[in-house]
Amino acid sequence: MDIVDRDLEKAERGASPERFPEPKSEEYEHVQRTTTSSTSSSDSTASSRSVVREEIGISRINTQRDLERHPTELSRIQTQRSQHIGTVGRSLTSRESRKPLPKFGGGKPYPPPLPAQEEYVVEFDGLDDPCHPQNWPLKKKVGIALMLGYTTLVSAFTSSIFSAATQAVAVQFGVSDEVGLLGLSLYVLGFAMGPLMWAPLSELRGRRFPLVFSMFGFSIFQIGVATGKDLQTVLLCRFFGGVFASCPLAVVAAVFSDMFDNRTRGLAVTVFSMTVFAGPLMAPFIGGFIVDSYLGWRWTEYLVAIMGFLAFGLDLIFLEETYPPVVLVGKAAELRRRTKNWGIHAKQEEIEVDFRELVSKNFSRPLRILVTEPIVLFLSIYMAFIYGLLYLFLTAYPIVFQQIHGFSGGVGGLPYFGMILGMLFAGMTIVLNQPSYARKLAANNNIPVPEWRLPPMVAGGVSFAIGLFWFGWTGYRADIHWIVPTLSGLFTGFGLLAIFLQALNYIVDVYLMFAASAIAANTFLRSLAGAVFPLFSIYMFNALGVNWSGTLLGCVAVLLVPIPIIFLKYGARIRQRSKFAPVLPKPPESEE
Repeated sequence: MDIVDRDLEKAERGASPERFPEPKSEEYEHVQRTTTSSTSSSDSTASSRSVVREEIGISRINTQRDLERHPTELSRIQTQRSQHIGTVGRSLTSRESRKPLPKFGGGKPYPPPLPAQEEYVVEFDGLDDPCHPQNWPLKKKVGIALMLGYTTLVSAFTSSIFSAATQAVAVQFGVSDEVGLLGLSLYVLGFAMGPLMWAPLSELRGRRFPLVFSMFGFSIFQIGVATGKDLQTVLLCRFFGGVFASCPLAVVAAVFSDMFDNRTRGLAVTVFSMTVFAGPLMAPFIGGFIVDSYLGWRWTEYLVAIMGFLAFGLDLIFLEETYPPVVLVGKAAELRRRTKNWGIHAKQEEIEVDFRELVSKNFSRPLRILVTEPIVLFLSIYMAFIYGLLYLFLTAYPIVFQQIHGFSGGVGGLPYFGMILGMLFAGMTIVLNQPSYARKLAANNNIPVPEWRLPPMVAGGVSFAIGLFWFGWTGYRADIHWIVPTLSGLFTGFGLLAIFLQALNYIVDVYLMFAASAIAANTFLRSLAGAVFPLFSIYMFNALGVNWSGTLLGCVAVLLVPIPIIFLKYGARIRQRSKFAPVLPKPPESEE
């Protein structure tokens, strides 16, 4: 972890002490070196605060006594001292100019610096400040969650609807079916490239801008695919559409981290995960019916362009900023306008963006986390395998249900609902387990233990492997009724969502202050797998057959099952050695 990341961690710790409790010095010395005390600066400036408020014409109720009774409420007073105060901000040297300052103008001298500059920095007003996203009304947060769930669904849905059109595209442009599959793979490859840009941007400029901008760009490129006159245009627009569509995959989970606390975040991430996996499974049968109809394959892209513009409109009109440092920027702007005191500002406004420093210190963070953090690396490998199989099923299911059982393109997509039902069962299991998790959290003084997320993931791994063996040995013969391989989807679907959902929750719990970058690292690796797996799937099924291909994949799934078991046992020790994960204090041991 470089000096930039340490400054970011210090800012986040000082901002939200209730989310990142201070460890005892004898337990984790390496963490104490990166923590900061927010109370000293607060005490040193408290005496002049009332004078400044009188000058700017704002009357405030004294909350110091309440803060002394509830120290954790400092999370809304000292909160968000700009997570990027050192990232691309005031330590900037590349823009220092050697030219003399221009004259102030009007014959006036330069004014003196602002007295007590820190007094002009806007903060959140206590733990219950309604401006903070975690204090928004539940109705508002649920509405934003559903809206972003739809946005993510559109991105994921578009990835696989093209699978129904690959043969039609190959015929129209006179290429092989494998080349036609590039439209699917390049879109998912865009999923891998985009998060390296979108996630750090969301940590610098807030969540709203990248989400709104990306959905507009996504919709434009889908129009390009639908109207493309040659294969190059179709494939390039699919790739860049995937780059823009990857933004919700990388940023929406971070939005949920902004809005929901430890008790409710799991339910919100369940909605996100359902859209990530249900979207690709809902699209093939819809695309199949469109391609088989008089509309033709181009309307698969017109449809998703319409869906994308709808998501863009909803996000543009109703989505509010949830990233706390940027929320304070809006608050500061309102105070400046209403008080006419132009010195009022948020810490985030002190940042100057330098492209070279931005690339070297912000955009490289996801890759550094992926390479240096064992938790992110191994969970990303596991999630890359299951995510790759999600897109491999887009070629495996047509082989079983269209080639072997003779279904049409539209009807052949209906067996995917077996996997969707399995995912619903997994989601229900996680939701029903939420009260138990909440009780554990309350019993542990609201200090989350990330490893509590892992037991359902172990069960999901076993279920996923069973589903792969079942699918392989019941789908390779036409005399086995089609419902039998369809039912295997109950196990693979359950495993897909249970693994993905709990692994994602685990990553968010472990890397709270770097959640967007950690998710981007994960999205990068699993999207690479999602892009590559469909390209070799046809060759594998032709060479090995459905039965032995299912067996090979099932064996790999069995080998990966121990990963969450290892983290369940040794995760706490690994987190203590992490350079990016905040180390929580050990829960008090009960006396016997």
